[in-house]
Amino acid sequence: MIFTEEMLQSMKKVEAAREANITYEPARMTAEEKEALLAEYHPDYKDAGFATIKTGPNKGEKAPVELVEVLEGHSRVLDLCVDLNKIDYDVDVLVIGGGGAGSSAAIEAHEAGANVMIATKLRIGDANTMMAEGGIQAADKPNDSPAQHYIDVMGGGHYVNRPELVRKLVMDGPSAIKWLNELGVEFDKDENGTMITTHGGGTSRKRMHAAADYSGAEIMRTLRDEVLNRKIPVLDFTAAIELILDDEGKAAGAVLQNMETGEVLVARAKCVVLATGGAGRMHYQGFPTSNHHGATADGLVLGYRAGAKLLYQDTLQYHPTGVAFPQQIFGALVTEKVRSMGAKLVNSEGEVYVHPLETRDVNAAAVIRECSTRGKGVSTPTGGKAVWLDTPMIDMIHGKGTLEKRLPAMLRMYLKFGIDMRETPILIYPTLHYQNGGLEIGANGMTCVENLYVAGEAVGGIHGRNRLMGNSLLDIIVFGRHAGQQAGAKCKETTVGKLSLDHVTKYDNELKKANAESNVPSPKLFPDYTRKL
Repeated sequence: MIFTEEMLQSMKKVEAAREANITYEPARMTAEEKEALLAEYHPDYKDAGFATIKTGPNKGEKAPVELVEVLEGHSRVLDLCVDLNKIDYDVDVLVIGGGGAGSSAAIEAHEAGANVMIATKLRIGDANTMMAEGGIQAADKPNDSPAQHYIDVMGGGHYVNRPELVRKLVMDGPSAIKWLNELGVEFDKDENGTMITTHGGGTSRKRMHAAADYSGAEIMRTLRDEVLNRKIPVLDFTAAIELILDDEGKAAGAVLQNMETGEVLVARAKCVVLATGGAGRMHYQGFPTSNHHGATADGLVLGYRAGAKLLYQDTLQYHPTGVAFPQQIFGALVTEKVRSMGAKLVNSEGEVYVHPLETRDVNAAAVIRECSTRGKGVSTPTGGKAVWLDTPMIDMIHGKGTLEKRLPAMLRMYLKFGIDMRETPILIYPTLHYQNGGLEIGANGMTCVENLYVAGEAVGGIHGRNRLMGNSLLDIIVFGRHAGQQAGAKCKETTVGKLSLDHVTKYDNELKKANAESNVPSPKLFPDYTRKL
């Protein structure tokens, strides 16, 4: 039997209430109700999960305990003999990271005539972009506008987003979709060739463009092919372990390390684009994650040691619908598209307890509330708690075959374990999904360190303290392209001075003075799943 007896009994309650639940529309929460819910249940509000940064540009501010550990960690280059006079690679623009943002940046810098190279610690495309499912937002329909999109983004981010970055995001949204479409992304379209769009949590218009439920994979496939077709050099399995500055304090390249051989390499560059992605594999507060294996906040560590500031580093996104059962796919993402198509969140008693399209932070907090103080979670075999996502509603609302057509990858994932989400609801619980905060950039995509650009999930400020669905895929395209364009132009007027790693030694001395030095290797590079005996 796949399900436990408790699950089966709860499932009967869900089935009995399904027809009534389909038409039941829970009231939207007021701003006051949302803030109270978040303050009590959301992980970002749990003091025990945070520590104070003891040195550097954000000294005195809080950050997740696990992030502070690597910010105060021991730089890997301090134990190596790095000869900065031996240049292994000499380029105009060095892009660190091979996901959607890094690939977009490399394409645009190449288009600007720059000599570009990508260095990525896994393979090009091994990134959170590849794992994104639901879609990409853009206000390109007649009943929508970038202004309306702007309001939604600001509201979802609790109105602390950087306005100039949000303006860039929404204004460039339609052209980003056009660019991807022309590159060959196979978006969902109707019989007339018009792109199909749907709602996402916190959105006032249907502006979610998708490619079934593998939107990120389709976008990444297209970007990767464009990088390779342009013959842009890609160093796979080569991690950046430290940024290099020149004698004027400008970004001037990176120390790289081959993940297979351990060989240390020096890359000199006139401009550097950090596109290292998120931090899910840090497993903040012990949460599971939907992120790929290399998401360990490397860019934040490298940029911070070089002098770049962090912004909203204390806020993460816990996606409300991560897989809670079966254990084999624990923490995997169940796309918000499932809820946008009509599936509702239902507790163990068969009750719909929250609007399915509240923002992600609110829905995550509501799930945690049902499973904790309200005692209306379903027990899983590993001792956890979960609530139902009533997926059979989708075919009941839209007609038989809809779920299979619009969510084929999700359906296949569950069928592997004998669960048919067309017939039975699925169990979910929040999973660590997105790094809302990151390195602070200006409107030109550059940090306060000259010639150091950042794009994608490593940026802070675009999404404020909570990101809306579909804005991450948009952000990697808009700001990836922007960073590439800016770096491609800036490198033409840049002369690199004498290469230096003095900032690393200086930062290490500051840690010692603050009694914050650690033996933890930094950046982390990969999670450690070694069983502790």
